[in-house]
Amino acid sequence: MKHLFWRIRGHDGFKDTFDKTVALGQFSDEQMKHLLRALTAKAGLSEHEIVGAYAKRKTKIANDLLDVHRDFRYPTYTCGDGPAFTASVVDEHGKITRHPTL
Repeated sequence: MKHLFWRIRGHDGFKDTFDKTVALGQFSDEQMKHLLRALTAKAGLSEHEIVGAYAKRKTKIANDLLDVHRDFRYPTYTCGDGPAFTASVVDEHGKITRHPTL
């Protein structure tokens, strides 16, 4: 049986800032999205930016700094762009693999 994992990585520009691998069953897809938002907010946003990220869309203070995007070619979520965090489904060798629930 193939064991799958979430590989969570943080980077700021070309510098890797965080790397952790956890069993796939430890987080649902929604929990992983929330985790990526929290890590991104903690790593590089001000309180005002975080408030704007949770404000209603198209309001004066709204921003998209904590939007989570899915890469449709690979089972990967991304949040942020400096710093940024990604979560990919990988096998026991660290290779990105297909995951049916993404």
